[in-house]
Amino acid sequence: MKQFILFMVLYNIGLASNYAGLLFDGNCVTCHHKTKAISAPSIKEVKENYLRAFPNKDDFVLYMSNWVHAPNEETSIMQNAILKYGLMPMLSYDKKTLEEISAYIYDMKFD
Repeated sequence: MKQFILFMVLYNIGLASNYAGLLFDGNCVTCHHKTKAISAPSIKEVKENYLRAFPNKDDFVLYMSNWVHAPNEETSIMQNAILKYGLMPMLSYDKKTLEEISAYIYDMKFD
């Protein structure tokens, strides 16, 4: 029974990660290429900036998801990117979805 529960937990974690990855690949990469800055900073660059400001995963996820939910020039940690690309548009994602995507970004390596 313990093995079954462990399997289910690991399986659900994998599904959550895959779901967040699908959301990221289906939406975020439209503007944020994984390693190249094209129409917005690369997600690698975004992650590096957020990790410097918020090395703790919970803080990283909270700040990123809040900021993407309501982009604001004054609260941005990437002022140079706003000067170069403009302010990120407001998106219609709910907070939970943005938290899942932010956690995915924190956990992934974009090389």
